[in-house]
Amino acid sequence: MKYIAYLSTGILFGIVMYKSEAASWFRIYEMFQFGSFHMYGIIGSALVLGIIGVQIIKHRDIKAFGNQEMQLNPKKKSIARYLIGGIIFGLGWALAGACPGPMYVVAGAGYLSILVVIAGALLGTFLYGVLKGKLPH
Repeated sequence: MKYIAYLSTGILFGIVMYKSEAASWFRIYEMFQFGSFHMYGIIGSALVLGIIGVQIIKHRDIKAFGNQEMQLNPKKKSIARYLIGGIIFGLGWALAGACPGPMYVVAGAGYLSILVVIAGALLGTFLYGVLKGKLPH
């Protein structure tokens, strides 16, 4: 049952991303050129909804699937880790024209060249997993 919920949520997410043009390379390019508020509005509303959702989960003690406790542990505070990680993420986003969520939406829309970007993202994730113990955190 939970896999159907995950699949349904993913399909709904993809439809919203596609219809809102958040997966559009043009919209992403426009954002990095500071030419339009469109993407900043989408990102800002997602941030606000995320904050509200996390606060509701914390204050109402909402359980995950299977009645399991949700563990929302605070992250370590460090300027360097977020600055370096953010720069790498932003450069990849700007070069690829898509961040991780919309990459799959773009592939689903039929733009198969994004498969090269998806392969690169998966390779980068794998390499991070291999090198995680040797990196400063």
